[in-house]
Amino acid sequence: MSSAAENATAGFLVWRLSTKWRVAVDRAVAPLGLTHAQYALMGALYGMRRSGLLPSQRRLADHTGLEPLYVSKLARSLETAGLVTRTRDPNDPRAMLLSLTEQGSDVAHRAIQVVQGLLDQWLEPLGGQDSPRTRQFTRELATLLDVPLDPLDPPTENEKEQP
Repeated sequence: MSSAAENATAGFLVWRLSTKWRVAVDRAVAPLGLTHAQYALMGALYGMRRSGLLPSQRRLADHTGLEPLYVSKLARSLETAGLVTRTRDPNDPRAMLLSLTEQGSDVAHRAIQVVQGLLDQWLEPLGGQDSPRTRQFTRELATLLDVPLDPLDPPTENEKEQP
């Protein structure tokens, strides 16, 4: 463990870990013309399509944890690049359905392979992707993701002064 991590809070380590992962994925998928956020969107679309789903932008936002407005922006840029198609949902004219183009499917597949290799490297200290430690780590991360976080009101002046 690095000396900076020894006395760090869990929040700081989660932030550092997420930042490290985002930067690594950004660098890994850049040769494919993608950013980490675009990869997240395309990887989710790829997986959903394999499950027989044609998600709306809203459903994809819920699935990825990205803001709906950001998903819309990403989808438009991926559409311009010829990787995604956006079509109106015949059941809800306000909703846009997203799907990968043939080129998008190819790029997503290659990006997933690249990121899986990166994930193999990252999880090696825990015994690899299929190790018991990694499965436990994954369960613990999922537990934390399920906790609702609502911003607390800032402390009043009286509360700031109390020990």
